[in-house]
Amino acid sequence: MKKLRILCAIGTRPEAVKMAPVVLALKREPWADVQVLATAQHREMLDQVLALFGIVPDIDLDIMRPNQSLPTLMGRLLVEVEPVLDDVRPDLVVVQGDTTTVLAVAMTSFLKRIPVAHVEAGLRTGDMDYPFPEEANRVLVGRLVTLHFAPTEAARRNLLSEGVPESRIVMTGNTVIDALLMVANANPPLSVALDSSKRLVLVTVHRRENFGAPLRQICEALLESATRNPEVQFLIPVHPNPNVRSVIYDMLCSVPNVVLTPPLDYAPFVAAMQASYLVVTDSGGVQEEAPALGKPVLVLRDETERPEAVNEGVVKLVGPHRERLVEEIQRLLDDDSVYSAMAKGVSPYGDGYSAKRIVKSIREWAERLRA
Repeated sequence: MKKLRILCAIGTRPEAVKMAPVVLALKREPWADVQVLATAQHREMLDQVLALFGIVPDIDLDIMRPNQSLPTLMGRLLVEVEPVLDDVRPDLVVVQGDTTTVLAVAMTSFLKRIPVAHVEAGLRTGDMDYPFPEEANRVLVGRLVTLHFAPTEAARRNLLSEGVPESRIVMTGNTVIDALLMVANANPPLSVALDSSKRLVLVTVHRRENFGAPLRQICEALLESATRNPEVQFLIPVHPNPNVRSVIYDMLCSVPNVVLTPPLDYAPFVAAMQASYLVVTDSGGVQEEAPALGKPVLVLRDETERPEAVNEGVVKLVGPHRERLVEEIQRLLDDDSVYSAMAKGVSPYGDGYSAKRIVKSIREWAERLRA
């Protein structure tokens, strides 16, 4: 079998986490000639994940600029991705998730008639404004790609309902569990000094739709919870976006049992999840990771494209609402039965073998194409 030229495109930290198992698995295959394109939509946060997994990009666009608008980012990506495709001439492009990088790479590949495989395909909220712009990105990408690697049955059904042929959909599980288990099994150290005798609430917030008044409500709730529970520590790795950083530091930096840190590298972040009592987040990936580690998750959103963990009872949507968030944090801190019901260690998202299924599907697709 002639080697299949595969270009794997990665732009952000979450993409790097979820693509790393796929890249590593493909690089082990003698039939695959793999190159990695880093757009660096996130710069430092992307680099540390790639380094953790030993992945060195073959092409780096270094696209990140401070405070660039989404249209500007999209325009620059479209212009800069095309010559990469002309140079590499891939037989297949692999993208993951729902970022601007994913949409730009998929669109450019489509216009140049290059097949695209989409890892984590089929996630939907049904609301194009929430999350923004991710829901629009994944809906549009879903119309452009050739191979859809759906992480769950619900995602597969979403794609079928949109008219995607069943022959183009493979249910693989989510590669985030592959990556999580690779790191967690190495028992990474936590890079933040904490009091191990105190329960830990881990908090992450970064989503664009929570900027402004919603983030202030979240911080008010965390302030109230921390004041009410001085025996509990709250760890917040603060996203560098000034819309997030300035609000969190202004409202929470003087609270004794709130620890604010720069963003944690992925391995220490996994260690923080392992050490936590519960997790409060608006992240999509953390909704998948923390339940697999047996940690209850309160989601700072009113909708989620990952309903499986909600249905399992290990994730709860609380939105960016002060009173609701305070109430749910307190309930988990105070009521052992409520906590136990959410801390079941149930992962509806994967078993650690998703990348193997993706690689197998790519090979079978290539064999059918060349038959």
